[in-house]
Order: sequence, then C-alpha cells, then structure tokens
Amino acid sequence: MSETTHDGGVAVSAPPSPDEGLTAAQLAAKYGLAVSGARPRLGEYVRQLWGRRHFILAFSQAKLTAQYSQAKLGQLWQVATPLLNAGVYFFIFGVILNAGKGMPRDVYIPFLVTGVFVFTFTQSSVMSGVRAISGNLGLVRALHFPRASLPVSFALQQLQQLLYSMVVLFLVAIAFGSYPSASWALIVPVLLLQFCFNTGLALIFARAGARTPDLAQLMPFVMRTWMYASGVMFSIPVFLADRPQWLSTLLQWNPAAVYMDLMRFALIDEYGARYLPDHVWAIACGWAVLFAVGGFVYFWKAEERYGRG
Repeated sequence: MSETTHDGGVAVSAPPSPDEGLTAAQLAAKYGLAVSGARPRLGEYVRQLWGRRHFILAFSQAKLTAQYSQAKLGQLWQVATPLLNAGVYFFIFGVILNAGKGMPRDVYIPFLVTGVFVFTFTQSSVMSGVRAISGNLGLVRALHFPRASLPVSFALQQLQQLLYSMVVLFLVAIAFGSYPSASWALIVPVLLLQFCFNTGLALIFARAGARTPDLAQLMPFVMRTWMYASGVMFSIPVFLADRPQWLSTLLQWNPAAVYMDLMRFALIDEYGARYLPDHVWAIACGWAVLFAVGGFVYFWKAEERYGRG
C-alpha cells in the first residue's frame, strides 16, 4: 500500500495486520491459546484427579505420619485422644447426668465409645477440609494439579486414622459382650458411605475456607453444637421419648447420627433395629451421594480461583 507525499515522493505503509479488529477471545482461539490455570471441564477434571491418585494416597499417609511426630507416644495418640474424650463424656453424661437411661452399662459404654470415634471421623475431616487450601497455599501456588486432591487427601487421612482406632473399638465391644458376628460385615459399607459424605463436606469447607480463612476459628463451635445434637452421648429415641415425635425424627435423620447408629447397630449386639429410624440405609446412601457429588461440583466451580489474590 502506498501514497504520494507533499514533495512528490512515494511512501510505502505497512500492510494491515491480519489480526486487526479481532477480540482477545478470537485471538486466543486463532492461535490455540488458553488461560493459565483455567478450570477444565468436569469430566476432564475427574480424569486429572484420578491420575493423581498415587499422590493423594502418599500425601495422606505422610500427613498422618507427621501428625504426631513430635509427641513421645507418637501414633498412639490417634487412639488415645478419642478414648480420653469418651472417658470424660462417660463421667459427665453417663455417671453424673445419666444420659444412658434405658440402657444397661454394658451397652452404654460401647455405645458411647462408638459414637465418639465415628463422630470424630467426621469432625476431623471437616476441620482438615477448612484448612486444605488456605493452609497449603505454597503448594497450591507452586504446582499445577487438581486442587480437589488436597481435601480428598485429608479426608482419606482421617479414614486411615479411624481404621487404626477400630482395633480399640473392637476390643471395647468384645469386652462388654458384643462378639464378632455377621453384622460386623456391615462396618465396611457404613465406613464407605461415611467417607463419601465426609469427603463432600471437606470439599465444601475447603472452598469456603479458601475464601474466608477465619472460618477455621468458627468451626470448632459449629462442630461442638452438631455433636450435642447428634446423639453421641445419648440415644435420641430413648432420651426424647417424651418429646414431639418430629423432633426425634429430625435429629435421627441428621447424617452424623445416621452413620453413628449404623455403626452401633453393626457392632453392639443389644443395639437393635428399634433404635434406628425407618429407611436408615436409604437415608445413609442419600446423604453420601448428595454431599459427595454436590461437594465435588461446588469445589470444582471455583478451581481457577484457589491460591489467587
């Protein structure tokens, strides 16, 4: 392209750029560019997460080993902590307040210990999830990987810790007359359902904690309230027998209470189906699927925002 200047010469101008007039999005599409750290599609995200399964397992095992590395008793605290809590609750609620009314002592003690161990599994998963992103910003900002790996890994860590503690739980049940039987096989599906539920909760609170780190200071109060409302120290249908039926039903449908009651039903001979709400297995499956799927999608939607700002 040329034009005549004022002195009669000819000036040659640069040809127009082939990219002139294109938007940023059009330019990116033309040259195959993508946003750094952009959120992948849900299916691709699941494949990426599955591809990191070895990292998730190794990270959870490393965190579990390091958790009590500075304590002289080491990994024994995994069992000692919930046992000490159960001892305190038995003295306050079992002896002083008689929260085990309607239950013989050889049923109430394994009932209480089972409740403490099972609820601690959920409580620890939630508390770990709150700090999963905000407490690992260096890792999040330094490496590219699906961020869901962190809360899933923390939930897996708590499952491994519970599995170690189950040995003591079995011994307590046997000591009070509940010997291994076919019902103990139900422990496996109960743990799997609760793990799915806990993982969904960890994912939800990981996203919330990434945006609001102060949530970690509030959650102990929330979890304590949830514990008191879940029948850890008392049987909901027995303790609320003189209260409106809807209140008892509401508390029994609480997911923490559902998984505790199913574990008690599996372990304790005298804890029969009369203590369980109707359709308890359907409720347990519903909570697990709802929170596992919903929590995963909720976390994935904010994938590209973790570690920024």
